[in-house]
This record gives sequence, structure tokens and C-alpha cells, in this order.
Amino acid sequence: MINVKMHSFEKNYTLNIFNIIKRLKGEYMYTVEEFDIAKTKVLKYILYKKRSEQEVRKKFSGVMQEDLLNDVIEYLKEANYIDDKEFIIKTVNNLKMLKNLSIKEIKYKLMSKGLDKNDIEDYIYENKEELEEYEEKSAQNIISKKIVSMDIEDIKQYLQKKGYKQENINQAMEEYK
Repeated sequence: MINVKMHSFEKNYTLNIFNIIKRLKGEYMYTVEEFDIAKTKVLKYILYKKRSEQEVRKKFSGVMQEDLLNDVIEYLKEANYIDDKEFIIKTVNNLKMLKNLSIKEIKYKLMSKGLDKNDIEDYIYENKEELEEYEEKSAQNIISKKIVSMDIEDIKQYLQKKGYKQENINQAMEEYK
């Protein structure tokens, strides 16, 4: 990174070498003021609720120039306001606190937020034991709620449709046999 002083506003901006070359060649189609305004809009959006890079792109793609949006996102990633790996961790923790889900359902929810499939799979692999325990506990919670109104075989089928692993279903069913 190279620090460049922008004389018109007497502020220091950190720009990567490609951005410096673009600015020198006059290839930027926006001003520093426009960058600051766009950065503030995106920052307000992600500070209200943690967002993935893809969610930010989707929200602002029609509202601002593509190169401006790319530069704002890059700036916010460098400042650690946008971090998809951290977003995965926080989202999974929130889902675990609020819902009963299978690992497969968690994966689909993360993918629906536009997160990289490899990052999601890496997280699942690194936290496999913890997620397996969570899935089994979720299955137990669902069984305890459904046992009043459903047959055990119907509950098993329900859990299988939701993506629960057979071994976790069997483990959760031990209590009800």
C-alpha cells in the first residue's frame, strides 16, 4: 500500500498501486467527494447489520457506478468492515442461537447470502465436531416438539428432508425409544 495525499481535501487516502495509476491516467469517472459519499452510504448499510460482499454489491449495483462500488468495497475490505469469513462465523453463531437447523440448511442459508462455497465448506470442515453436536441437539429439539402430533417414522422422514444426517437423527431418537 502507498499513502497518497490528495491536496484538494488535505486528507490521506490509502490507495493501491492500480488505483494510483488509474488516477494519474485520468481513468476515474468519479471524484473524491463522490467516493466519500458512496463510502458513507455503504458503511451505513453494513453497520446497521453485518453484510456479505455480495449483499453489498446487490444492494448498490444499480445505484452507483461499478468502478466506484468496486473501489468502495475494496476500501471497506481493507478496513475490515467487509470480511466474508468473519461474516460466516457470526451468521452461523446467530443461526445456532435462534433456530434448529441441519448443517445442510446452514450451508444453504450462507450460500443464499452470496458467500463463496469454498469459504463455507472450509468453515464447516474446521468446525465439524461443533456443528455435528448442534445438529444432533437441533434434531432432539424438533423431535420433542413433534412427538406430540407425529409418528416417529414421520418425524424421521421430516428430519431427513431437512437435511439432517441419519446418524444424528438416530442419536437424537435414542431418548424416545
